[in-house]
Amino acid sequence: MNESAPPTLTPARRFWRLMAVVAAVAVAAIVGALAYMQATGTPLRLHFVIALTLGIGLTLLLAGALMGLLFFSARSGHDDTTFDRDDLDDR
Repeated sequence: MNESAPPTLTPARRFWRLMAVVAAVAVAAIVGALAYMQATGTPLRLHFVIALTLGIGLTLLLAGALMGLLFFSARSGHDDTTFDRDDLDDR
């Protein structure tokens, strides 16, 4: 039986997969917040819904993007070219 190893994902594909997961979490959080606001009797005016959607959505997407870029930088080897451990030994 010849089992092939699963294909490894490139750092860029991992980043976009993380962003897709973060976007799904953001949508769930927005829907949950709107449902909670409606259940508590808060009037859902258009400007309130827009502000809540943008506030939650953009905050979660920005946090996910920054975390994803941190992982992308570490896994792709970009950090290795800017930091040389031999420089620490010269001190």
